[in-house]
Amino acid sequence: MKTTRHAKVLLLIVFVVGMATLGAEIAAARLLAPWFGASTIVWANTIAIVLVALSIGYAIGGRYADRHPHLDGLLRLVLIAGLLLAAVPYVARPFLRASAVAFSDMSLGIFVGSLVSVGALVAVPLLLLGMVSPYAVRLAMDSVDEAGTTTGRLYAVGTVGSLVGTFAASLLLIPYVGTRRTFLIFACCLVLISLLGAKRRVLSGLAALLVLGLIALPNQVTKTSAEGDRVIKEIETEYQYASVLRRQGRLLLELNEGQALHSVYTPDVYLNDGYWDHMALLPLAAEQPRKVAILGSAAGTTSRTIAHYFPDITIDSVEIDPELTKIGNELFDAKSPQVRQYDGDARPWLQARDTKYDAILVDAYRQPYIPFYLTTKEFFTLTKERLAPGGIVAINVGHPPGSNDLEKTLSATLRSVFGKDRVFRDEVDEFSTMLLATASEADPGATLQSVEHPDPEVTALAHQIGAGLAPALKGGKVYTDDRAPVEWLIDASFADLATK
Repeated sequence: MKTTRHAKVLLLIVFVVGMATLGAEIAAARLLAPWFGASTIVWANTIAIVLVALSIGYAIGGRYADRHPHLDGLLRLVLIAGLLLAAVPYVARPFLRASAVAFSDMSLGIFVGSLVSVGALVAVPLLLLGMVSPYAVRLAMDSVDEAGTTTGRLYAVGTVGSLVGTFAASLLLIPYVGTRRTFLIFACCLVLISLLGAKRRVLSGLAALLVLGLIALPNQVTKTSAEGDRVIKEIETEYQYASVLRRQGRLLLELNEGQALHSVYTPDVYLNDGYWDHMALLPLAAEQPRKVAILGSAAGTTSRTIAHYFPDITIDSVEIDPELTKIGNELFDAKSPQVRQYDGDARPWLQARDTKYDAILVDAYRQPYIPFYLTTKEFFTLTKERLAPGGIVAINVGHPPGSNDLEKTLSATLRSVFGKDRVFRDEVDEFSTMLLATASEADPGATLQSVEHPDPEVTALAHQIGAGLAPALKGGKVYTDDRAPVEWLIDASFADLATK
């Protein structure tokens, strides 16, 4: 390898470029999430675009290095890549908004939308970053005899940088400073590295000051709300992008791409004209509802309704994202002496407890997906073990209009645990169906129709739900922890919808 100083400079460049490359990949997927979601499709498209861009960069970088075998040419690439990376979050907002609307209108779906969006946003800076590795190998080479050692050392350092970028972006930068600043911090690192070039230190210094100034600017709204809505809070958590909107006097919680509302709140109103009302009243199908667990409480709409109308019921409310619980307590009136709030993943949390519940309500979505491990025979066996005699399990099944494949699969899996005649469906609307499984021999529909509550609205809704309960749909495969392709199932339903 070259002189000690020269070698250290090249190793530092490769490390920072590796860090910025993987950090930009994770930040890009996060940038797409409010518009196209955070599904495996979006991640697959992001990874594919990154790999294609890097591959092209590797090929071009080798040729470019042979024609311009000097450090200044390498640092020029790094500077340009840093400036382009800094521009990504500013180009993203109007581009993604127009892109999402256009692809939605053409019914091409999230696959093409996310693919084109990722490509347009990050392909060029990542292509330039891909040129760095072969360029650095060319500059570091003293002789053919050292080719293996030199190449291995540089790629090892670049891989370590990639690991640092991965963990820094996902565990530190995105949760604490946000996606925009994550891009800018990695861009700033690249621009600062370009200061090592003697020929353009003034230009690199000015570029570094520009990026540092952008980092200092306050964050703006990541996603524009619909006309008439006002964004009153937005946050990027460890798990997702969340925004609270005010619409005609109501507060609405949206997550990621905003294709569904996860919580609603209207002051002094406790029935919300949505699936939350059905979920809040389904515990009345149990023989003696006194203790309820809600797995996936978001900002606490369901627990708030239960606590208001049924003061004798205690509620264990579980939410994997503590930031959503904070939003619920601050803005959605979710606090109550009846409600014990827990931060945790639904299944491990339930597994660790020996409490018996009269009702277990499952509403744990990262739209449009439900975690696969909450759809399996093993999970429903666990819920049955945690039920008191006469208890019920209810699960919210979100789906595209006219699609019932997920409902059939969950119904089949529930029947394999509770029995073929112990699973029922409550069709809320075209987007949501509640599935109810009971450990009792009593008819849950008749039990609900016998409810008498001081509030006539509650009585009427309980009777309506009871009258509408029907046997679960037939068909579907039983999912297990070993095989539960729930994302493929949901993706197929969206693809089928897009082709109609």
